[in-house]
This record gives sequence, C-alpha cells and structure tokens, in this order.
Amino acid sequence: MVATILDLKKDSVEITQVICDIFSVSGSEQELADIIEQSLRQYAHLEVIRLGDAIVARTNLGRDKRVIIAGHIDTVPVADNLPTKFIEINGKQMLWGRGTVDMKAGAAVQLKLAAELVSPKVDITWVFYDHEEVDSTLNGLGRISRTNPELLVGNFAVLCEPSNARVEGGCNGTMRVMLTLSGTKAHSARPWMGENALHKASKPLSILSSYQPAEVLVDGLVYRESLNAVVMSSGIAGNVIPDLASIEVNYRFAPSKSAQDAEDHIRELFAGTELSVIDVAEGARPGLDLAEAAAFVAATGTEPAPKYGWTDVARFSALGIPAVNFGPGDPNKAHADDEAVEIEQIYACENSLRSWLA
Repeated sequence: MVATILDLKKDSVEITQVICDIFSVSGSEQELADIIEQSLRQYAHLEVIRLGDAIVARTNLGRDKRVIIAGHIDTVPVADNLPTKFIEINGKQMLWGRGTVDMKAGAAVQLKLAAELVSPKVDITWVFYDHEEVDSTLNGLGRISRTNPELLVGNFAVLCEPSNARVEGGCNGTMRVMLTLSGTKAHSARPWMGENALHKASKPLSILSSYQPAEVLVDGLVYRESLNAVVMSSGIAGNVIPDLASIEVNYRFAPSKSAQDAEDHIRELFAGTELSVIDVAEGARPGLDLAEAAAFVAATGTEPAPKYGWTDVARFSALGIPAVNFGPGDPNKAHADDEAVEIEQIYACENSLRSWLA
C-alpha cells in the first residue's frame, strides 16, 4: 500500500524511492499527482494549484524575482525494473529502477525543497507535470503554457532533467522532414518499363553520409548539430519496381537558429527533392550571460555544458524565460532497462539548489 501523503521531511533519496515505486507511466499519472498535491497542501507557505495531472506550487512572498523549477512525473513503460532497489556499481551507491534517472530523483529534490524553503530569497514556482514522455501535444507543461500562462511567469527557470548533476544550458532544436522520391511501377522482370524510386535514394543518402555537422558557439557553449536518416520505406512486393520511396530525416540544430533557418538549410541541401516538414521544435538559448544564470552556475560549482537533445527548456525559452537543465542521473541511462541514479548526485543537486535559493 502506498501512503497517500509523502513525508517530505525525509531524506531526498527515500522520497525518490517512494515516488519511483508509484506506477506513473504516461497516461497513468493520476495516483502520483494526487499524492503530490495532497503532500504539498500540508504547507501553508505554498499556494497549490491542480491542472489535470499537473501540480503547481508557489510562494507569494513579494520578492523582486521569481524562478521556476520544473520536472515531469511520468515515465516510459516499465521493463521489469520496478520496484526499485539499492545496488552498487563500480563502488558507487545507486538506486536502480524505472524513473530513477528520468526523472523522479529530480522531482524528489523539488518536493523536499518545496516543503523546506519557507522563506527563500526569491519567489519560487514549483511545477510537477504530466505526459512528458509522449506526444508533445499532450505535454503538461505545454498545456499550462497555453491555458494558464500566468503561472509560468518568471525571471529564470531550471528543468530538473538528468544532467549528471551539472548545468546543461539550453538545448538544440529538432526538425523531422520527409524526403519523397517518385518513380513508375513495373514488373521486376521488366524493370525498363518503369522507374525505380528507391534507386533515387542514393543521392540524398550520399548527402547525408558525407554531411559534416556544424559546431556553433551560443552564449559561451558549443552546440554540435546532427543530420541523420532515421526511417526509410519503399516497395509493396518483391516482384514490383517501387514507384515511391521516402526517407525521414532528423536535423538537430543549434539554438541560435530559428525553425525557418533550419528549414532553409535543409531545403538547400536537398534541392530538387520533394520535401515536407513533419515535425519541428525550436531550441533554447542557455542565457548564461544573465545574472540569475551566473549565480546558479556558481551555486552548482560545475562547468556548464550544452544540451544536445531537445528538452522542455525550449518551452520556457518560447515564453521569454532563460532556462537550464540541472538534475541527478546520467541521461545516457534514461529509458534504459538498467536505469539507475547515483545517490551522491541526488544530494549534490539538492544542496546546490538549496544554496542558490536560500
């Protein structure tokens, strides 16, 4: 039986284990959202707002500045990696199990500090949101930004995504495009009667295989771009010359580029090939030149690095709020069957955030 109220005075590692063992695969967050809501409502210094399965808790102390600290509470599907357990890897104490890295250890740190910091030096908005691991149209943070944007007003934001307990600034943008190659069907015994669309794929594939990704300096961080074919399809039978072939291409572009810049670059590369954009998300500049960001980096005692993957910091950037990623866990272990977070990283993130806020 899971307690309906979390003891937020407990150790952050204990809180991590408890909330990881509460099943909350995307679409099934209600139980955990209920528990988070009820737990935070015990604290008089917090205004708690429920929006679907997203919880917003904030101080209203009249401080000059407000920061937002956010994290999602859902996970990808379980793969025989619950309940959690403590293990040792290369002499390091780890908590193993689904969600430990992505990203309930970060959410646990948020919960502990939300309860503890009664009088922080800035006002704080704590956000615990749903549906991050599925289609972006369902994303709880995106939903809040559309329906209640006043709850996401702030000077700076921290997303507690796993980053090995170091600051990862901003994020690359991402774009998926579909290249379509056309031909004419024919029997494979008489290929000269048709035109093989799949053979036409050699040119765009050659462009992709020889492409040299750019390294772009943005606000003091070097972002490495990438361009790759990710899906290819063609043909209807083993004895039919295909009249259609498609190649899905993913472009990860530096946050100094707009979506239009990215599209223009792709269209120039594949000039003469039919191309359509099927998905795009802008990147986010790290904003490390801002005083709030500099203070945060100093509090963490880490050397900032760029975030190559796309994260929800981009949603804050779209709202005009500079944001960074900072959370416990190796992002390379996110979604892995052997997902496990280093205990020391949980404490490091908790202590850094406390130092910065208090």
